[in-house]
Amino acid sequence: MEIRGKNIIVVGLGRSGVGAANLLSELGAYVTVTDRKPKEELRDFTESLNHSVRLALESHPENLFLSADMIVISPGVPLDILPISKAKEKGISILGELELAYQIASNQSLRPYSGVSKVSNQIRFLAITGTNGKSTTTTLLNLMLKKAGFRTILGGNIGNALTDEIYKALSILRHTHLDYIVAEVSSFQLESTRDFRPKGAVILNITPDHLDRYHSLDEYYYTKTRIFENQKEDDFLLLNADDPETINLASEKLKARNEKPRIFYFSRKKEVDGIYFKDGQIYCNFPDSSISCRHSSLINADEIKIKGVHNLENAMAASAMALLAGSPVEAIRNSVREFIGLEHRLELVREIGGVRYFNDSKGTNVGAVVKSLESFKNSIILIAGGRDKAGDFSLLRDLVREKVKTLVLIGEASEKIKKSLGDLTETVTAKDLREAINISHGIAKKGDIVLLSPACASFDMFIDFEDRGRQFKKIVMELT
Repeated sequence: MEIRGKNIIVVGLGRSGVGAANLLSELGAYVTVTDRKPKEELRDFTESLNHSVRLALESHPENLFLSADMIVISPGVPLDILPISKAKEKGISILGELELAYQIASNQSLRPYSGVSKVSNQIRFLAITGTNGKSTTTTLLNLMLKKAGFRTILGGNIGNALTDEIYKALSILRHTHLDYIVAEVSSFQLESTRDFRPKGAVILNITPDHLDRYHSLDEYYYTKTRIFENQKEDDFLLLNADDPETINLASEKLKARNEKPRIFYFSRKKEVDGIYFKDGQIYCNFPDSSISCRHSSLINADEIKIKGVHNLENAMAASAMALLAGSPVEAIRNSVREFIGLEHRLELVREIGGVRYFNDSKGTNVGAVVKSLESFKNSIILIAGGRDKAGDFSLLRDLVREKVKTLVLIGEASEKIKKSLGDLTETVTAKDLREAINISHGIAKKGDIVLLSPACASFDMFIDFEDRGRQFKKIVMELT
């Protein structure tokens, strides 16, 4: 892939757009970023761009696309917008930001614009996808690898673009090497991959999500499996043995392939080749690999600081990936013992009068809320709602009936959720998050859980899920 001297268009000016534009500019391309939003709304991003990057805002000029040597698409941009479709017809190369990062990291002969040495030796990618749990697993895996002494880059859908991390690491890459790029990978990023081939990949789970973007569940599910589409026999794929959808999809897609990755599993419910949970212990079992463990105890589950059944799964997945990547057992144990989790993921905010308040603002889909509700026994006051992503809230009925004392609804999806779940428990509607918290605080008794786990996107009332979670924490900390 030649970059220097090429006319490259970056579509979408967010974190990924800034990272891609700056990296391409540094490597000698003539870069233009286009976005439909006005400059005033994009000021935080435009101020982060290299001075040589040009801007074409408030529209997507067709002539700009058709004159490009290459087009790089940010994850939030749909692939079917008209200028991209016309560029495809003309045969112009179109890459996603993830694919661009992979191509640059994998190109051993690529030289930076300044002309000094090579940018990198080939760096092995470890890629994590799934509907829920990606950020926790990715962060924990990176911690394990660093404790083992590996040089890593952490990025992707986790909040810092891979291209930006590679751009910031260029000076290091010119003089030494990196061992792994640890990447959280979303379905939006996988849509636009071509040659992306991670050394190791994991699918944590697949449940309905983003149906406001995809035409069908099958389309969304299929996109997730692109993570292993180019893997070969010396690569590995880790799957959740307890998730039938994941297993069925992977089996269906792999059965016709001549070259397949080595497959391992993690499970809370049964013994598998990989990592499994049994009688309060996490066991390591890799009989047909270079890892010397066969039904060996890895760690006591009580030593895991991050709580919840989903976090048990995340810890097992990260441990399996780290072992397969060459981390010693002690580095994995120490990482699991010290990792306290991520903000907005079942985060304990405060306890007031025996009532605990949890911020699970990252619970933006029904599947995530299922995992969160399963993590508590009962007597939950659940704050939910926001912008609907075409979620099927009826999947929560059994858990709401069993565990939710009161349902407090906010946002655009309030009525839809009420119709689906309101007959199961006391249900009230609040005008905003502050009122929802005040209502919850007023009815909560000692031993209750107040849980913000919205099952929806945040964009009807907040900048993003982080903004929603931080506002929740601020209001809770003000309670008396």
